[in-house]
Amino acid sequence: MSLADARVQRVVQFFESLTPGDMHRLGELYAADATFKDPFNDVRGLPAIERVFNHMFEALREPSFLVKDAVTEGAQCVLTWDFTFRFRRFSDAPQLVHGATHLRFDTAGRIAMHRDYWDAAEELYEKLPALGALMRWLKRRASR
Repeated sequence: MSLADARVQRVVQFFESLTPGDMHRLGELYAADATFKDPFNDVRGLPAIERVFNHMFEALREPSFLVKDAVTEGAQCVLTWDFTFRFRRFSDAPQLVHGATHLRFDTAGRIAMHRDYWDAAEELYEKLPALGALMRWLKRRASR
């Protein structure tokens, strides 16, 4: 992966080493009115984005991002990543989610828009005990 862009390097380093103690540093990366959207959240502003990440640390054990690729064009960037974690309630087995992030930077080099793309059904719901069986059955039925 080539990370020639300092903005992207900063973002990748932040997320690959993210801990609950880093939440106070979100303002170094995100604009005050930044938006964040993923399959579960659609929020605006630093306090709301901080709540999303705090919830991740509350709901999951050992969450960790590994950025695989970065493509930058002007004020935009797309990252592909692997996210590993363990459920706190359902299973102690390590879990893996493959995803991508689209970032748009403001003129100060902070993230103005953060949009995560990943398949919640395949990457998450199918791994839950009761819901997983239903999701896998529905997937088989839909593919016929």
